[in-house]
Amino acid sequence: MPLSRRDFTSRTVIAGAGVALTGTVGALATAPGALAADDTARHDENGHPREPGYGPLVSDPAGILALPAGFTYRVITHSGVTKLDSGESTPSNHDGTAAFEGARGVTLLVHNHELKGPRSGWAHPVPLTEGLVYDPAASGGCTVVEVRRGGEVAEWVGIAGTSTNCAGGATPWGTWLTCEESEDLAGKNGMTKDHGYVFEVDPHDRRANRDPQPVKAFGRYAHEAVVIDPRQGNAYLTEDASGPNGLLYRWTPPHGFRHGRGKLRTLAPDAGVLAAAKCFDSSGRFVDDLSRATRTGTVYGVDWVEVPARDGRTTSVRKQFGADAVTRARKLEGMWWADGGAYFVSSYARSESPGPAHDGQVWFYDPRRRTIRLMVLFGVNPDPSKEGAFDGPDNITVSPYGGLVIAEDGEGVQHLLGATESGRTYPLARNEMNTGTAENPEYSEFTGVCFAPDGRTLYANIQEPGIMLAITGPWRRAR
Repeated sequence: MPLSRRDFTSRTVIAGAGVALTGTVGALATAPGALAADDTARHDENGHPREPGYGPLVSDPAGILALPAGFTYRVITHSGVTKLDSGESTPSNHDGTAAFEGARGVTLLVHNHELKGPRSGWAHPVPLTEGLVYDPAASGGCTVVEVRRGGEVAEWVGIAGTSTNCAGGATPWGTWLTCEESEDLAGKNGMTKDHGYVFEVDPHDRRANRDPQPVKAFGRYAHEAVVIDPRQGNAYLTEDASGPNGLLYRWTPPHGFRHGRGKLRTLAPDAGVLAAAKCFDSSGRFVDDLSRATRTGTVYGVDWVEVPARDGRTTSVRKQFGADAVTRARKLEGMWWADGGAYFVSSYARSESPGPAHDGQVWFYDPRRRTIRLMVLFGVNPDPSKEGAFDGPDNITVSPYGGLVIAEDGEGVQHLLGATESGRTYPLARNEMNTGTAENPEYSEFTGVCFAPDGRTLYANIQEPGIMLAITGPWRRAR
């Protein structure tokens, strides 16, 4: 049922007072001068303004990761250095990651390897482990990393033969959904099967991953991330694409379907309803692109428009809609389910978007109110090569200590950054691995940010060459 203007107006009045959160993210803002009002009341014992975060970053003698004083890191996997339990090298290009609680104090991490195209193009593709291969021509996939209580690490293949595994998402039943950011059909770029799907990977049961099957009901397009509503069972998915910009999707399960391990692979390709978001403002005016929002706290109502042909074989899904049918956004990236809804990212907007340029947005979708609210807005970074402003949010997670932790995928210097409930941002880590030259330094993006189940360790990846890091320190709840 479409959301009426009257319904939306009443809901935005409520939402305008602030999304009801459980100790995580309030009305966040990172644009210059856009801090929340209560920041002015946060002072130390000497009356000086209290800075958020954990203090300045301390340069790393090893040239890998700068952290605040008191924090340390440990390299968990390193492509070309560490080995899988089968003897092959850890694959490269680490991306989306989630952590799960295993037996006897073990932490299980499933993470993607964003490797596109034929295997010959990569020094360390995901090994073609027998029984776990979808397309033997493809180079991507997932590995599962087991971190034991004593510090020992083991790693094995969860799925192989997939392409451009970018982000994804954890399920309420303890599995990982890996997303292919690709639209390659069989015969294109050397592939022998169609790509652009979501696959389920079970970190607890290797046997459950045999004979991998795509979840075709979720559609075939440039998938980025996915979350599952644990109450209603709906899936929400982002698309990282341009020409035209990508879409935010919702998949509604068919009547009587019950989620659980391995259930998604049993769905028919046309099961449930796949729909794209169509937003409008409080005056009922259609919003063509999320770049139109220029202030944090902006609230849009959301309707859902069914996808005509979800497999997109002749026409990409996002191209099946007219200009006034759905709402688009550039680089719809990471997602995280918390506080009864879905946080999701648009990394930037430039000439391909109709609204003003920005260097990142974080939105919150409230399924009860059927609204989205702009929680974080990054102004255009005037000089990405210098410390200071941030740009290009990508993977995100909600911190058990309050606020968000965001992986930066922008220009120049790359950070993990925190965003407090009151709207202030601060650096948590800086990538110091220069893959360029002294005159023209280059730094890879951060990916896969997530906390261990006990909240004591923050895991994150440096995508290239492919390093998984475990960060520990004096975490404290944000004031």
